[in-house]
Amino acid sequence: MSSEGPAPSRAHGWGRIYFAVQAVAGLAWWVGVFLSPAIRAATLGRLDPVSVAAFDIPLFVIASGVAAFGVRAAAVVATGWTGIVAVALAVYATITTEAGWGVLIMFAAVACSVVALFFVAQGRVPTELIVRGPFAFRPASTLRGNATNVGSTMGQLILFWGFFLVVLPSVMWWLEQRWGVSLLFPSAAAPVGFVVLLLASSLGIASAVTMSSTGGGTPLPSSMPNRLVIAGPYRWVRNPMAVAGISQGAAVGLLLGSWLVIAYAVIGSLLWNYAVRPHEEADLERRFGAEFQQYRGSVRCWIPHW
Repeated sequence: MSSEGPAPSRAHGWGRIYFAVQAVAGLAWWVGVFLSPAIRAATLGRLDPVSVAAFDIPLFVIASGVAAFGVRAAAVVATGWTGIVAVALAVYATITTEAGWGVLIMFAAVACSVVALFFVAQGRVPTELIVRGPFAFRPASTLRGNATNVGSTMGQLILFWGFFLVVLPSVMWWLEQRWGVSLLFPSAAAPVGFVVLLLASSLGIASAVTMSSTGGGTPLPSSMPNRLVIAGPYRWVRNPMAVAGISQGAAVGLLLGSWLVIAYAVIGSLLWNYAVRPHEEADLERRFGAEFQQYRGSVRCWIPHW
């Protein structure tokens, strides 16, 4: 998914293959809906399958099949319709507590369709758009002292942790219960989650303080450190804050007994690794040159190097 991802021609082919698979899977799903009451109840609830099929088969199944031949307009139609259905089905499931599994399937299809659409239309996913505007990489002001950077970093942690580790997981847990897609967790899940959360939070705080006190900046892209940070946890792994954040998300999932929150943490790690990290490391290489190249060659990204 990075801007240095697969070659355009190869990515174009992968996009077409995805839409072909989606067309076949969509047709198989509709066969299951009409033949199996269990599949119909789990994915459509009490919605009239004939009425839904009248729109979904041409706009999802057939459009995906046409998109498999590289027709961009069909890929746009299939992706747009998938998004509309996912949102509408989510509203329906939240109100009625039905069709929860259908919601998850459709949102997964939306994510994959968007990537496939970019592959078909551009031969790549323009991940560089993520690091523009307020999220563009900029070094922090050199006039700010360490105390100011540390204080700003702590404020950022409170805001980000509150949103990504409390608000979002709580909403996801509630929707998981409301949609009837929760799974039973072992009794040891919550204690393990608590321990992991404590350890990961300690790592996150230590990494943030090290970055802001020795790097002359903050974790925010718009106020990045002015010096390459290789002290503290950064001696063992290149991205300890990312490791901490993903571990925290999984730990919250264990505490809540929510597989959806754990999946959210895993998906977040993939997005960060393939969409954000390449741009961040390219910026570090531009600014610090051989120093960063040597650091990258000796310290791994995810697995600690002791």
